[in-house]
Amino acid sequence: MADSKPQIEILFSSADIAKRNEDLAEEIANDLGEDILVIAVLKGSFVFAADLIRSLHHAGVQPQIDFMALSSYGDKTISSGTVVITRDIVDTVKGRKVLLIDDILESGRTMDFAKNDLLSRGAETVKTCLMLDKKGKRVNDFEADFVGFDCPDLFVIGYGLDYAHYYRELPYIGYIVQN
Repeated sequence: MADSKPQIEILFSSADIAKRNEDLAEEIANDLGEDILVIAVLKGSFVFAADLIRSLHHAGVQPQIDFMALSSYGDKTISSGTVVITRDIVDTVKGRKVLLIDDILESGRTMDFAKNDLLSRGAETVKTCLMLDKKGKRVNDFEADFVGFDCPDLFVIGYGLDYAHYYRELPYIGYIVQN
């Protein structure tokens, strides 16, 4: 990491995120009921997923939780367009209502792949929840079922989102100001 810290502008504050998580939890509880399997996509969604499942608890949901990791980048900086599972879930999805959580929806490839994969394994239903939606980056017609915030075309960091493996710990979502 460079010696000088970059200037970061806040896009969505901690308070805005907390309120939106409460609202999302109510929407999800009303749609899916109290017995769901939450699958968080690592690494970016871990902060969002942790806060959302606590909000789901307050909304009367008692979720089971599992994790998967997906990649379309490998060791490249540009997506190959092919999504692979790099860490799979351990829980069975057969006959379950699944809530698939990720940090940001851009191209739509990853979520489309994961949703179809879980349905092919016998999930009763798979709904998707994304903290951020960058509609201008979509390469397919995938749309999330639940969205925290629409996101402008900025490189965002914080609240689980990283830049070169840094900034995931920020309690807000921001972006680095380019000088």
